[in-house]
Order: sequence, then structure tokens, then C-alpha cells
Amino acid sequence: MDTKMSMDNLLRAICEKQNPTVAGLDPKLDYVPQYIKDKAFNKYGETLKGAAKAILEFNKCLIDALHEVVPAIKPQAAYYEMYGTAGMKTLYKTQEYARSRGMYVITDGKRNDIGTTMEAYAAAHLGKVKVGNEEYEPFMGDALTVNGYLGSDGINPLIKVCKENDKGIFVLVKTSNPSSGELQDLLIDGVPVYERMGNMCEKWGEELPGKYGYSGVGAVVGATYPEQIAELRKKLPHTFFLIPGYGAQGATAKDIAAAFDANGLGGIVNSSRGIMTAYKKEGCDERDFAGAAFREALRMRDEIMGFVGKIQLP
Repeated sequence: MDTKMSMDNLLRAICEKQNPTVAGLDPKLDYVPQYIKDKAFNKYGETLKGAAKAILEFNKCLIDALHEVVPAIKPQAAYYEMYGTAGMKTLYKTQEYARSRGMYVITDGKRNDIGTTMEAYAAAHLGKVKVGNEEYEPFMGDALTVNGYLGSDGINPLIKVCKENDKGIFVLVKTSNPSSGELQDLLIDGVPVYERMGNMCEKWGEELPGKYGYSGVGAVVGATYPEQIAELRKKLPHTFFLIPGYGAQGATAKDIAAAFDANGLGGIVNSSRGIMTAYKKEGCDERDFAGAAFREALRMRDEIMGFVGKIQLP
């Protein structure tokens, strides 16, 4: 698989692995087995750098265990930013390593701004930065989660960079958190705000058409709202869904079944804590944490595929 992947490549990877799931790498230090922390702290001290090094080893072990069955990872930037410059280096190294193992990388940054500031975010996370005569890729994401509630001024700069670099975005539409309805469910002329945002994704996506019917502008649609998933799938036929809320937040495979079309495409389901801390739930030796993550990933895949059926490209 090419290491520079468009949204079409994500769909191909999902089909190849028959697995519409993404492993969220949102590593709290408490999730990291003690023996990995001890190794890092003995070398770097109980410092931000020590923490970041422990998290990097944890992530690499998970990627090694998961890459053959899980098509993508989704590192949440906040869990790396909290460790300062060392944490941001770990984010880059995690993205780089996942790419080297053939995985699609969705950077969960929920960036939101307008004009030249959004151009800077786009360059950082999806594009390149020129320094003198050289161009550099600051981070190694294939897609970025973004907040579209500033309107087109915040999305158009991303569209341009996605076109130039074969990348994608996932726009917040109907999020999985309990209070999302305080704003997203409000009606404007009888239409919920989240539906209007979804319609905007369809429109923006016309600039990034995909080979398999889904554009490079995806939508974040929470698994905790199955009725809205079904409604949005019908109304947004060209918008691919990133679906948080499965597992630890309480949603089940049945809740997200309506996100998928007749070909078994339409969405990718995230699990973070469920995969990263599977060894704690299993009660196995902490040195088998990657094996436990693999087993949980297989269980999740099989449960979801029981509702999706066979995945095939149109």
C-alpha cells in the first residue's frame, strides 16, 4: 500500500482487511504497562521526555500487533501535546511508524480557525512547509478531524491542501458526547444544526470526489446516536463517517449498523480505551498487552462485521 493515502486508500484498506475499524491511540500514562514506564524512566527520569518515550514504545507495540487486521490508527493530539515538545515528537514518530506498517493515519486534532491561520493548521497536519529551497512534512497524518462551525472560511483552506497532497478531513457533525444536542440538535427552519453541517460536508466534498462514491470530506458522527446515524446516512450519500463512541462510551455494533451502505462501506468505527487497555480487562500479564489489544480488535471486527456483512468496492 502506498504510504501517501487518500480517502480512497482508506476504503481500499477497509475492504482488503474486511474491517471497518480504527484504533484510537489516546494513551494516558496510566494505560502504559509498568515495565515499559520503568524502562523509560530509568533512562530519562520521571520527566516529560521519559513519559513520551514510554508512550512511543507502547504505541509501536500496539501498531505491530494490530497492523495486519486494523486498517487505521487515530492518535488524539491532546494526549501528546500534554507532554510538550517530547510528546509532539512522539505524535510524529507514532504517525511515521504506523505509515511504515501500511496503516492510514487520522490525526484527531479538531482544528478550527479561518484564513491564514487555518492555512497554517492545514500545512502542519496535512501539507508541507517550505523552508528555503526545501519542503518538509511537519506531521504525517493522512486525514485530520476539524471543527466546521466557523463555516466555509475554516474549511476552504483545508480543501486546497487536501487537493494538493491527496489528503482528507473529517468534519464534526453529530458528536458522541452527551451534551452535543445543546447546539447540534437545535432547529433552524425545522432542520437540525447537525443536518445542516452534514449538508455542508456533502457540498464541500464535491471539491474532493472519490473513486468509490465517497468524497475526501468525511463527517464525525457518534455511535451513541443511532437514529441520527441512520438519518444522516440516507441524506449524505457521498460522505464517509468517522464513528466514535463504540465500546467505552456505551454504543454497540447494532447502534452503528445503519452507517453502512449496501456494499458494506460508509464508515469506520473507533475504539480507543477498549483496545489500548484490553489487557486490564482480560486480567492477563501486562507484557501481553499487545496480544490482548489484538484479541480485542478481532472481537470488535467480528462483532461489527456481523451487522455489516461482506465489504466490497463498487
